[in-house]
Amino acid sequence: MDFDYNTTRNKLILAEYGRNVQNMVKYIIDLPTKEERNKYAQAVIDLMGFLNPHLRDVADFKHKLWDHLHIISDFKIDVDSPYPKPNPEDEEFKPAHIGYPHQSIKYKHYGKTVEKLIERAMEEENQERKAAMVQGIANFMKMAYVQWNKDNVADETILKNLRDLSGGALVLEDNVNLNKVEFRPQNVRNNNNNNNRSRNKGRQNNNNNNNNRNGSQRNNGKQRH
Repeated sequence: MDFDYNTTRNKLILAEYGRNVQNMVKYIIDLPTKEERNKYAQAVIDLMGFLNPHLRDVADFKHKLWDHLHIISDFKIDVDSPYPKPNPEDEEFKPAHIGYPHQSIKYKHYGKTVEKLIERAMEEENQERKAAMVQGIANFMKMAYVQWNKDNVADETILKNLRDLSGGALVLEDNVNLNKVEFRPQNVRNNNNNNNRSRNKGRQNNNNNNNNRNGSQRNNGKQRH
């Protein structure tokens, strides 16, 4: 018995359309008349659009489908396409690699943006504006530290890192209070949510009990009368 494995089949050119569409296109290529090829090509185009509805969000998605039809046929299909036939050389073109920026970051949890903000603050000549910028940078550094390290941090550590990154040019008073940022573990948040639900349930039970007592008192009063 001969088994049909994917490794023994022809290469699947555009996997998102599947092998059946590719076999249909291969069948259309061998049809004797252009009239037949046009008829079946339009049916395959409709099927390709049905199989990939996300392409409807692409500008001129019909053009995209016809280009894919030519690609699946290895540019061998001869049909009257409503769009220009794509150039095989364009499909093989690969853009030049843009590379990856290699930048040294002293404190990775603050990121390169903080270093650029510090450089900008150091260039600021207006002292009042400069002080506000430094305060804002320190607050952001504290937030970034807590999010990255999943731990609380003392303001003194942030002020020390700020002096270090600025080469001592940007300094805040040691007694300054930065924005309050606390790391709260997931289980603590879940416990707080459970406690809130328990308190709300307790209040609801108390309200139900009060309503029941009030109703009983009204009924007793009616019976006496």
